[in-house]
Amino acid sequence: MARVGTGVRAVGAVLAAVLGASLVGCSSTGGKRAEDARKASQAQGKAAVNTPRWTVAMITHSGDGDTFWDIVQNGAKQAAVKDNINFLYSHDDEAQQQAQLVDAAIDKKVDGIIVTLAKPDAMKAAVARAKKAGIPVITVNSGSEESKEFGALAHIGQDETIAGEAVGEELTKRGKKKTLCILHEQGNVGHEQRCDGAKSTFKGKMQNLYVTGTNMPDVQSAIEAKLQADKDIDAVVTLGAPFADTAVKAKEGADSKAEIDTFDLNEKVAAGLKSGALGFAVDQQPYLQGYEAVDLLWLYKYNADVLGGGKPVLTGPQIITKDQAAELEDYAKRGTR
Repeated sequence: MARVGTGVRAVGAVLAAVLGASLVGCSSTGGKRAEDARKASQAQGKAAVNTPRWTVAMITHSGDGDTFWDIVQNGAKQAAVKDNINFLYSHDDEAQQQAQLVDAAIDKKVDGIIVTLAKPDAMKAAVARAKKAGIPVITVNSGSEESKEFGALAHIGQDETIAGEAVGEELTKRGKKKTLCILHEQGNVGHEQRCDGAKSTFKGKMQNLYVTGTNMPDVQSAIEAKLQADKDIDAVVTLGAPFADTAVKAKEGADSKAEIDTFDLNEKVAAGLKSGALGFAVDQQPYLQGYEAVDLLWLYKYNADVLGGGKPVLTGPQIITKDQAAELEDYAKRGTR
């Protein structure tokens, strides 16, 4: 690679510092470091490399308004700046439409594709078409079990079963006896794996409750009705950060004493943990998923590098409680945790 100029190296150093700050769980400098990193993250920056301007498309199963994917995109965009990547993002929570978006990216002759496999059966052919077209594919977030089989270079995310097992263990540790596991997207295999994993290690009883995640009023009323009907329920686990606040409202409406816990972290969840409105959260570091997926595609294009050795590259789970919430809240506010 040709020598990179001093100015570009300086920008690269700033970007590296931003990433480093986002990954540190504990720091003696506290709020000052987070504030400095927040200011740095607002800079657009310039590429830290002189490789060609490759185009990478990310296609996810996100529905409209799911803030989790904003964090994934923040990581991907930051890596794209550093790596001189033209980053494209699209999403659809309907599997057939998501597959069509992958086909559209193939037609554009992008240089790399990042895709989620929440509903793997519907995505298998689309991934195969990308591979046939010579486009490298990275899977993120969901689909760790299918990623290698489908021909992806690597999978970056958390193992959903392992994450679920961690939840079951934490609920048992907290002395919970009867739990609701709220599934907000039917057909999402990762969601089923989370609840199944939790059931396998939880010493109490766990029941699944299926809701329509795109309709928050209905989500709230469904949880509230369950809590009103069964006062023995002492914990509710939501599978996404946006649903935690809704579950808290349902708890209040039902006059329930159930603890609300959740998968994923964002600013509201961090604040809820800090205040005690939430018991714990399971963080899978979505910023890291986006960042590493883009960065790995750049490394593959530039140097034929791969990660994982055929195994998922795990970004979680990490159990977050009130003890860590205050520090992580600063990072969550800037959209990187």
